[in-house]
Amino acid sequence: MKKNDILAIILGGGKGTRLYPLTKYRAKPAVPFGGKFRIIDVSISNCLNSGINKIFILTQFNTHSLHRHIYGTYRTSPFSNGFVDILAAQQTMENTDWYQGTADAVRKNLPFITEINAAYTMILSGDHLYRMDYRLFLEHHIHNQAEITVAVKPVSRQDADQFGIIQIDQKCRIVRFVEKPGPDLLNGLQSPGLPEETPFLASMGIYIFATDTLLKILELNPSDDFGKHIIPDAIAKSNVCAYLFDGYWRDIGTIESFFNANLELATLHPPFPMYLEHAPVYTRARSLPASRLKDSRLSQTMLADGCYIAESRISNSVLGIRTIIRQGATIDKCVIMGADYFEQNRPEGLPPLGIGRNCILKNAIIDKNARICQNVQIINRDNLSEFESEMYSIRDGIVVIPKNSVIPEGMII
Repeated sequence: MKKNDILAIILGGGKGTRLYPLTKYRAKPAVPFGGKFRIIDVSISNCLNSGINKIFILTQFNTHSLHRHIYGTYRTSPFSNGFVDILAAQQTMENTDWYQGTADAVRKNLPFITEINAAYTMILSGDHLYRMDYRLFLEHHIHNQAEITVAVKPVSRQDADQFGIIQIDQKCRIVRFVEKPGPDLLNGLQSPGLPEETPFLASMGIYIFATDTLLKILELNPSDDFGKHIIPDAIAKSNVCAYLFDGYWRDIGTIESFFNANLELATLHPPFPMYLEHAPVYTRARSLPASRLKDSRLSQTMLADGCYIAESRISNSVLGIRTIIRQGATIDKCVIMGADYFEQNRPEGLPPLGIGRNCILKNAIIDKNARICQNVQIINRDNLSEFESEMYSIRDGIVVIPKNSVIPEGMII
């Protein structure tokens, strides 16, 4: 495969309501992940590690943080014809409304796509966690002489109703597609050759089109969404194949899935390893100092750069860049995103950045630049599943402290 053969389009996501309040000030792909990364780093890294260096990112909501991260991180060589460019939703003489769905977003940018003149166009989601060599994906597409290829993942009956389910024949051609089917529909959607525990194929929302096919379909079919409309309609008219992916894959678009995926990174044998030299996850180079620890005990914890931790006990947690934890803190099952800066001159009337003395935090997400005063307990005292307030939220039993929040001394959540 030559680099010029394929263009990657990464969809920057919608409003990200399922990840709120982490998406209060930023787009979903810009949410910090894994201590030092952003969610979108995964998709971009998969492209770069697969030799794909022509990448468009389509954005629309709360874009400032995402744009700043992309332009500050992914700068291609001046001697290369590659690029990582943002195509933000905009009003033009032809289009006066915003993106209405995944297909509509791509349709509104067809002039930029045709200008690249790539033989193939790959469409990706910017909020999934997985590692895929897209070269194998493209080879499968070409080998089957497909016009469209959809990446699929075997799933169990219990999980099948969360996805678009695809049924294939013996030659991997897609014969049926049902979006989030109920129990009755599932009984006829098993695909051949799959194990009993995972007899269904879920669409991963990852597609390769022959570019000519993509242009023709989007011109003839005015529908707004690939998964709900374009792909199901194309099955009867085009050669639409499936590419079976058997690696780790997770949609981290909800608070619970995002939280669990982070904590898995801190385990002894993480299902999504960050330590593969041949397939690194790239992010912004910040030139931060190493972290410092004073008389603390850390167990199964991922620690990013620039942190300071004093006389605390931390377990099963992810600590992001520039995290400060003061004496006597006890932290378990938490994702602490850290801070955007080292505080030199604290604004008058505000407590210091970070976690204060003698705090107890459990089963919580602390977004960036939070100021947690001393003797605070964030433990979901009332064992609530869902709750909303200006100061904090609870989603799936996980307490979420929004970016730039101040939690007063002695407060118990």
